Amino acid sequence: MDSAAYVTLTRMAGLKREMQVIAHNIANAGTTGFRREAVVFSEFVVGTERQEPSLSMALGNTRQTYRMQGAFAQTNGAFDMAIEGEGYFQLETAVGIRLTRAGVFTPNEAGELVNMDGHRLLDAGGAPIFVPPDARSIVLARDGTLSGDGQPFAQVGLVRPVDPVTMTRAAGTLFAVDGATEPVEAPTILQGFLEESNVEPLFELARMIEVQRAYEQGQRLLEREDERIKNVIQTLGR
Repeated sequence: MDSAAYVTLTRMAGLKREMQVIAHNIANAGTTGFRREAVVFSEFVVGTERQEPSLSMALGNTRQTYRMQGAFAQTNGAFDMAIEGEGYFQLETAVGIRLTRAGVFTPNEAGELVNMDGHRLLDAGGAPIFVPPDARSIVLARDGTLSGDGQPFAQVGLVRPVDPVTMTRAAGTLFAVDGATEPVEAPTILQGFLEESNVEPLFELARMIEVQRAYEQGQRLLEREDERIKNVIQTLGR
C-alpha cells in the first residue's frame, strides 16, 4: 500500500470517530446537562528516509468538550438545580468523585440528595448532603445554601478543574478530573431550573452531512487508487 492510501485511511478513521461523536451528540440533544463533543484532528508527520518529502497524516484521536452553557428550563422542583456560569456539582460514585452539570436531585431513603443514578451530591466540604426529614419548605439560595423551614442545613459545593484539559468524559453527563479542582468563587445556583443540553441539533446534522461526504470522497479515492495499482500490475505482467 502506498502513501496516498495510508494518508486516506488515517483520514477516514478520524472521520469515522467524528461521525460516532456527532451521533452521540444528537442522541443526547435532550439530555439535561449534556456537553457537546467534537473530534480534534492533528497532523502526524513521518519521515520517509528518502529524498522525497516527509509524509503527513491526519489523526482524529482527541475529543474536545464544549463548555458553553445550555438554556435553562423551569421545573419548579425543590431539588432541581441549574448552575449559572462556571462550576460543576460534585457526585460521589463507586469509582470516585465525578463532576456534572445535570442538576436533577431527590432525597433517597436515608434523606441524602442523590441524582437519578443514586450518586450522592456533595456539599462545599465534600460530604453528602442530608435533608432533614421534617423539613417542609426547602429553599436554595443563589450561593448554594440549602435551608429547611428557614434553617440552613447545607451548602451545595461547586468546583472546577484547575486545568480544563484534565477533565474527560466518564459516562453520560459525568466527567472525571485527572488533576486538581478548586472551589468556584461566588457561585450561582438556581432552584427550580435545569440546564438543558448545549447541543444544537441543526448544526450537528449539517456537520454529519459534511463528514459523510468527506468519508465518501475518501472511499472513491481508495477505489481509484486500487484500480490504478491493478492496471500497473497487469501492464507490467504482460
